[in-house]
Amino acid sequence: MKVVVDMNKCQDHGQCVFAAPDVFRFDGTGRLAYVGEPDDALRDALEEAADVCPLQAIRIEG
Repeated sequence: MKVVVDMNKCQDHGQCVFAAPDVFRFDGTGRLAYVGEPDDALRDALEEAADVCPLQAIRIEG
């Protein structure tokens, strides 16, 4: 499974960080950072994160 975030769309609202904190976080500069190939056990949380993203910037592949 692969996570792709369109960083041109992302405005760092942070809803994904709350939905899937094992995958998404803010880095030291306040920008979104994420695990590109997380464990499949996190799929439910990732789907929730993609759903709650206000700009629909998150895509899950595989």
